[in-house]
Amino acid sequence: MVWFKRDLRVYDNPALTEAMKEGPVIAVYVLSHEQWDKHDVSPAQRALIVGQLHSLEKKLAELNVPLLVKVGDCFDSVPGTLARLIKEYSVTSLYFNREYEVNERRCESAVEQSVKLLGAEVFAFHDACMVVPGSVLSLKGEPYKVFSAFKKAFIAGYGFKARPVAYFPGSQPVIDVSSDLTELQCIGYDSEWLQQWPAGEAEAHDRLERFMDVASRDYKATRDIPGVPGTSQLSPYLAVGALSTTQCMTTALMANEGLLDGGNEGIACWINELIWREFYRHVLFHNPEVSMNQPLKKETDLLPWRNDQADFQRWCDGNTGFPIIDAAMKQLVTTGWMHNRLRMITAMFLTKNLFIDWRLGEQFFMRHLVDGDLASNNGGWQWCASTGVDAAPYFRIFNPVSQSKRFDPDGTFIRKFLPQLASLNAKDIHQPSLAQAKKLNYPEPMVNLSESAGRTKLLFKNLTQPTVPDEVRVG
Repeated sequence: MVWFKRDLRVYDNPALTEAMKEGPVIAVYVLSHEQWDKHDVSPAQRALIVGQLHSLEKKLAELNVPLLVKVGDCFDSVPGTLARLIKEYSVTSLYFNREYEVNERRCESAVEQSVKLLGAEVFAFHDACMVVPGSVLSLKGEPYKVFSAFKKAFIAGYGFKARPVAYFPGSQPVIDVSSDLTELQCIGYDSEWLQQWPAGEAEAHDRLERFMDVASRDYKATRDIPGVPGTSQLSPYLAVGALSTTQCMTTALMANEGLLDGGNEGIACWINELIWREFYRHVLFHNPEVSMNQPLKKETDLLPWRNDQADFQRWCDGNTGFPIIDAAMKQLVTTGWMHNRLRMITAMFLTKNLFIDWRLGEQFFMRHLVDGDLASNNGGWQWCASTGVDAAPYFRIFNPVSQSKRFDPDGTFIRKFLPQLASLNAKDIHQPSLAQAKKLNYPEPMVNLSESAGRTKLLFKNLTQPTVPDEVRVG
C-alpha cells in the first residue's frame, strides 16, 4: 500500500516507485478536512487537491494501481483508517514519503506504530527535499541559518547526496480492487479555481517545459516585474505534489549543462530559487517550533506587535493607500496567487510599517494562496519580519513606493488590479496626490513610511536577548 499525501503524482514518486518493485499496489489518500481548516488550506488549494486526486486516479489506473480516497476528521483518524484498510486488503507493507511539519511528523509516527502492530512493514522516503534533511550541515555539525552558507554547502555536496529522479514505474498485474473516490463528494470546493489552476501531472510538466524556455532567455530580467508573466508559477503544483523540486532541478540542470551555479544566467537564477525552497524545508526540519507559531529568533517574541484589527483589515482588503500594496492584495484574493516580489513588499509593509504581527499576515496568505506551503510561507514571512533566517532588521525594510516605481514603472500591474487608478500617468500612479485620491475614491496613505520604519528600527535596536529554555516551546 502507498499512502499518498502532498505527493500527488506518479512520476518521480519514491514511495510509489519502490512499492511497485515489490508487487501489486493499492494507493490510499486520507483527506482530513478538519485538518485543512486548522492548517488554513485555501479554497483554491482545496480545489486543486481534489482535481489532482481525480487526475492521479487516472494516471494510477494506467499502471493497474487502484486509488482509494477516505475522508476523516483530522490527523488523529489517519492511523485507524490505514489500519482498517491494511487488515481489509491483507497488506504486507506500507510505503510513504515523509513530511517535515510537526503535526505531520506526529501523524507519521502514529501510523508507523499502528502498522507495525499489525505485523506489516513500513518504508518511508524523503521526497519533499532534494537532499535528506540533516545532511547539509556546517563543519561544526550544525544546521545553517544563513542562505548563502547553506547554498555553498548544498552545491558542494549535491552531486553526491542528491536523490536522483526516480524512474517511471511500469504497470502491475491487475488486482481485484477498484478505485473509489466517492467520499470526495462530501468535500465542498469551488471548481472555478481549476479554470485558473488546472490539475494534472501533464499540466505541471507542460508548464515546467514552457518555463524553461523563458528562464533560459529572460527570467533574470523579468522575474521581479509583476506586470509581465516572468515567473514559473509552478509553486501550486509543487505545493500539492503534482511536481517535485527534484524534477525541477533535474530539468534546470539538463538545460544548464549540469551547472548549479553559473552558465545561463536565467536558469542559474531559477536554480537559486529552488535552493531557497530547499533551504526553508531544512530550516523547518531542524526548528520544529516554526511550525507552532514561534519565531526562529526567539528574542523577537518580546517585540510589542500592534494588535490593530482595523489597520490589519485595511491591509487584507487592499485599502492601504499605497497602490502597489493594494494591487498585490487584490491579486492574491482574486487569483489565489501573488508575485514573489509583491509578497515581500506587502509582508514588510505589514510588519515594518504597520508593525502588525507577522503571524497574522502568514495566516492570511495561507487562507488565500493556491500554493500555500508552511515551509516557504513561514520562511518568507519570518525573513521579511526579521524574526527568522538571514535577519537584518535595521536595513531590510522595503519602501513600497520606490519598489513600485522600480518594478512596475509604467503602472501596468497596478492598472490591472486597481482599474480606478488607470487614468493616472506613470508617475502619479505609484503615489496619487490627496486630490487625485479623493477624486478617484481611493484611500489616502494610512501611514507615514519613513516615520513608521524609523519606529520599527528603534524597537528592534532596543530588543534584548531573553532567557529561553533549550527545549522547543509548544504554542
